[in-house]
Amino acid sequence: VQVVESGGGLVQPGDSLRLACTASGFTLDYYAIGWFRQTPGKEREGVSSINSVDGSTHYADSVKGRFTISKDDAKKMAYLEMNSLKPEDTAVYLCGAIESPWPIRVDLGASTYHYWGQGTQVTVSS
Repeated sequence: VQVVESGGGLVQPGDSLRLACTASGFTLDYYAIGWFRQTPGKEREGVSSINSVDGSTHYADSVKGRFTISKDDAKKMAYLEMNSLKPEDTAVYLCGAIESPWPIRVDLGASTYHYWGQGTQVTVSS
């Protein structure tokens, strides 16, 4: 399984960005994808996750109401729509993925995810 993120960039406070995560090579029926972010010297922070079995989602309190996660089951992709961006959202955003032969529902625990991308930089600055 290969995980690739895209869509990062430099934006101003209040702007929007849409990140995409492609998980190629899935062979099992169920999967979950999570977005995490990391800044130097800090632990990886769970941002949002989505489960394929029922579309259930989780969000960190810091992004609720501003970020929206969605998925495309046919393409095995997940998107993170980020609105009203703040300077404190600046980080490398990484996508984690897990697949399973039975229905799974996972949240924002980084250790749950088996596959990771290299990350995409999001910088929010005026």
